[in-house]
This record gives sequence, structure tokens and C-alpha cells, in this order.
Amino acid sequence: MIKNNNRSILFRSTFSILFLVYTGILCAQDIPWADSAEEVGMSTERLQRIDSAMRRHIEAGTIQGAVTAVARRGKLVHLQAHGLMSVPDNRPMQDDSLFIMMSSTKPVLGVAAMMLVEEGLIRPSDPISKWIPEFADMQVAVLAEPTDEDISPVRVSPFNVPAHRLVPANREITVHDILTHTSGLASSGLGDAISRDSIGWLDNRESLAKNVPEYGNIILDFQPGSRWQYSAATALDVIARIIEIESGVPFNEFVKARIFEPLGMNDTFWNVPEEYQDRLIEIVGADKAPPLLATLYDTSHSSYFAGSYGLKSTAADYLRFEQMLVNGGELFGNRLLSPRTVRMMSSNQTKELFSATAEGRGFGYTVAVSENPIVADARRSVGAFGWGGALGTRSWSDPEEELTAVILIQQPVREVQNDFENAVQQAIIN
Repeated sequence: MIKNNNRSILFRSTFSILFLVYTGILCAQDIPWADSAEEVGMSTERLQRIDSAMRRHIEAGTIQGAVTAVARRGKLVHLQAHGLMSVPDNRPMQDDSLFIMMSSTKPVLGVAAMMLVEEGLIRPSDPISKWIPEFADMQVAVLAEPTDEDISPVRVSPFNVPAHRLVPANREITVHDILTHTSGLASSGLGDAISRDSIGWLDNRESLAKNVPEYGNIILDFQPGSRWQYSAATALDVIARIIEIESGVPFNEFVKARIFEPLGMNDTFWNVPEEYQDRLIEIVGADKAPPLLATLYDTSHSSYFAGSYGLKSTAADYLRFEQMLVNGGELFGNRLLSPRTVRMMSSNQTKELFSATAEGRGFGYTVAVSENPIVADARRSVGAFGWGGALGTRSWSDPEEELTAVILIQQPVREVQNDFENAVQQAIIN
């Protein structure tokens, strides 16, 4: 465990001052509306295609509703609610409806981590065991045969685990590995399948402090740094715990004080206050969700503040977050990161490892990066970056076009997301 030192004490003192300042301010600023879309080089008529696409999908029954938002050159040009937030009650969607963000939580963790990287408190090359000793000596699962070659299959069902053996990890996993999904920790492979049976770490999550050290017992899916493989619900929580250790405050409090309040993200929570519960989307079929997914859907009782999932938010709030990134780390006069750090976060950190699974794209720290939009069949510019959630939320920043966009849905239909992206791109006229 890292010891208290002058650097950490200074950081905690600084954090306490910032926390008191930020919690005393209600940041009511909004991204200003453009007088017209044409003022910022977009077409009013073409932006209406967003509504046409959403209505088409709603009428087809593929989604119940959506909220979409677009800003360019620092000004809002589109914010619209579509369809229903409650199908049984026939209640219309509101533009301030709260959505379960699932893995759209991850870029928030990425920004929090980059803050500590900037301040010299963590380095991408640092081994996780510097803070959590249980990660010092990990093992990797490989197939039992052949015995002269270590083969780690990409996907393994926990209900059909093949014969296997364990080998030592070639090196310790690092902060970089976790932030880029190249650690092999809980990424749906052979080690994940073995560990779910023996550890059951997904079932009893109480807090990062209690549970994250247990993740050091998880068998890795592959040798660290050798593959890109997504850890949907676990690995990034390790970084959230490191942030707690370095800052001396719970991860949710750190994020609220350092990210949400400076950006005016007053409608973003892990646990939604009782008075806001009626703004949550009533998801079609959520009552039939399996136990694990039902836990991920929980909106008000969590004490486990994950960096991987868990946030509930609005389109306007997430547009603020993306606008801060496209601005190079600043919004409303509050600088969260330097432009250089944003470039570090949004640059391809995995070389060819991610492009092997997603051609034309790279992967930075918690975000995918557009490298060749033509090859990727993407409606974004080179250098655009962002991520999404399992229920269909998606957002991105496009520095070349000075554009940010958010689509929030709660039925994961890729065609809906692609139609939105296409409509946004085609609305850019100069």
C-alpha cells in the first residue's frame, strides 16, 4: 500500500480546498444556443433529419425514445427529446430525462485518471501493485493442450470451461494496461470464466475499498499488453480505487467535486436523488432482466461507485462533458485538463491491438479514436474520440470539426446510433 508522503498530503489539502469551493457554487451555466445552425457552419434543414431518423425507429418499434444533442464551435444547435420515457404510461420523453449510462461512465473515469497523471500522482507505467499489493503475482489461463504453446482463447463461456492450465504473468499489469483494456483482467476470456466460478466477484459488490483487492485473485485472460479485450464491468474500477487512495476521498466525491460541479453537471449521479427518480426512463423489459443486469440497473442504492458503469445522466450534462474535451480540457472558465493531456487521452495508445478488432480505429485511455473513418465506416473526422454504453448511449468529441454530439437511448440498436451520426455529419456545411 502506498504510504502517505508530502506529495499525497499536499494533494489532499488542495483537494479539500477545491471541494469546499466547488460545493459552495451551483454552476448554472449552459452551453449557449447558436442564433442559427448556419452561424456555426451547420444546416438547420439537415439537422431536422435527426428527428426524422428517430421517428422512423420509434415507429418501427426498435426504440421507445431518445434524447439527442449537438454543439459546434462552442454553441448548441440541437437538443431534442423523441418518443416516450414510459411506454405503459404513454409519457413523453423530456429533454432532461435521466438515462442509465452503463459504460458511458468510463470516459469520466478516464478524465479523473488523467487529472492524477497531470499532477504526477500516478503514471501510466506504474504497476497496480504499487497501491494494491494483491496484484503483484498474477496468473494467466491457457488451454491445457498443446503443452508446448500457451493459447488463451478470446471468448469463453463460464458454463463451458475447457481444460486449462495456469502460467505466471510475464509482467505486472500497469495503469496503462487497465486504461487501454490490455490488462487481461475480467475481459470475458478463459481466466474470467474460471474466476467467476471460484471467486464470484460480480455478485457481492459493497465498495471499491473492500472489493478491488479481491480482484487480484482473478486469473488473467491473456498476458498483459498482448491483446485488446474489453473489460466491461471490472478493470477500470481498479483505477477508481487508486484515485481514492491518492486523493483520500471516495471516488464518487472526487468526481463530483473535480468534474461534475465545475462543468455544471448537476443531473449526473450514481444514486439518483428521490426527487429526481420520476425523470428516469422506464426501460421496456427491465423487469425481466437477469439478477446481474438488474444490479447494474439499480438507480438509488449503490455503495459501490464503479469507474466502469453506474452513472445516470442527461444529454445536456454529457454534452457539457464532451464540450470540455473538445475545448482541450476547459469549459465555463474551469480548466480540468491541459490540451496536451486531452491529446494524450485521445491518442491511440494500443498501436495495432485495437484496430485488429475495430479496423480504422485506435484506442486511447478509455475512449476509441477515429484513425481512418473511411475504413472504419464511421461518420466522424480523423482524431474524433468517444465511447458508449451497453443500453445504447453514445457520445463523442470531434476536435477537427469543433463538434460534440450525444445520443441517449435505452435499447442498444446500432442502426439508430449510426443514423444519428450520419445525420450530424451531413448537417456540417462549412
